[in-house]
Amino acid sequence: MKASAPSRLARLGVFGFDAVEPVILAALVTEDPLLLIGPSGTGKTYLLNTLSETLGLEHRHYNASLISFDDLIGFPYPDPDGSGVRFLETPATVWGAESVLIDEISRCKPEHQNRLFSLVHERRVQGIALPCLRWRWAAMNPCSSDQSSVQDYAGSEPLDPALADRFALFVTAADWADLSEDERRGVADPSGEGRIASDGGALRKEVDGWRAIFEQSLQALPPLVVAYAVAVTTALNAGGIRISPRRARLIARSLLAATIVTGKTRERLFRSVLTCSLPHACWGEQPAAEAIAAAHRAAWDSAANASDAWVHAFLTETRLDRKLALLLDNAKTADAGSQAIAQCLAAESKERAGAFAFAVYPAAALGRLPIGAEGINDLAKVAAPILSVDGEVTWSERFNETNTSHPEVARIAKVLAGLQGTRAERAQQFFSWCMVSRLQPAKPAELERDIEACIEVLRARRLA
Repeated sequence: MKASAPSRLARLGVFGFDAVEPVILAALVTEDPLLLIGPSGTGKTYLLNTLSETLGLEHRHYNASLISFDDLIGFPYPDPDGSGVRFLETPATVWGAESVLIDEISRCKPEHQNRLFSLVHERRVQGIALPCLRWRWAAMNPCSSDQSSVQDYAGSEPLDPALADRFALFVTAADWADLSEDERRGVADPSGEGRIASDGGALRKEVDGWRAIFEQSLQALPPLVVAYAVAVTTALNAGGIRISPRRARLIARSLLAATIVTGKTRERLFRSVLTCSLPHACWGEQPAAEAIAAAHRAAWDSAANASDAWVHAFLTETRLDRKLALLLDNAKTADAGSQAIAQCLAAESKERAGAFAFAVYPAAALGRLPIGAEGINDLAKVAAPILSVDGEVTWSERFNETNTSHPEVARIAKVLAGLQGTRAERAQQFFSWCMVSRLQPAKPAELERDIEACIEVLRARRLA
């Protein structure tokens, strides 16, 4: 049996977080605050500092149990003209930081917790905006009212619920007993110690691509995401697990990002995001697993029924890349995906159906789309003639049978003129099929851009 490829985090030398990797990556995409909870030595700080190195960030790492507020903002001094106050900056001050890690946040003095509130929630200190700051992370040991470990964390106090509610995701770090044998070997291997984490910018490129899709998708969230966030918030509160209305929005944002990162809409993924969205561990509470499971099941079932509207949106969407995104975000089962594909190919014009099938069939053939065998076969029937076009396209005049230039050549040539490389080859292939099939696309340049936009969606989700 072929071994599975290592996760992104394992390739960076971070072990023990594979089960929650989509959640961690989702936090990078949303740029919402992330809090890691776990015993000492479980890699919380290492993970977050490694991410900052890999992404090439201007990073600040503060120990909240030791820091004074002057360490964070510098020393204030008046402007020479008396018009205001400036801060004497040091390499450790927060001004100019792109990411901030507040370590040992549960050991922070209450007055400092209050001062950190605006940093976590608003990206501000002393009412002053921090325009460079994108990521706010924190780490803590289990708080004193949740002493399940043999270690003494009496100094780790429950977070103020208002501060905890500003964090979007709460990831529990795995201890030794929870690690696989491979993860234990990775943790124990000291060969990479002290090395600056780098992947040549690959993760940064992925995060930027996911972020672009995320921002675009926020304008029209997949119905399944919204329906689930609403239903699960209602179910949890009804079951005695109180979460705020704000958290419903944070859950929806995290779900959207997680589906973009993984390219999948799966029940297990939604359950993982939900589990990591509950702040109760910050103040030492642990909601019953049965109650969380029941809320998830009720929300998933009701959301699946409420999300059927995506098929209508899928069929009426005019841009092929957005149509593809709707399929990827909403097709909960292979059968639903296949039915949507069949309806789409039947409803679209021959050239638009061809463009869509041409763009997505290679990913479908590799099993990377949420469709079944019937959907793959339907795409293949449309895409195969396009992929098999070969040789010079000639045109035989109807009456004298002399070979002349195809009447569409000049118009298509204008589209091809500005293209290069693989993109030009794809366009040549597609429009050759159009000419052979006697099709005359009304807007060939727009159709070519749609094909490339679909391919970009697949690339961004690592499906192409």
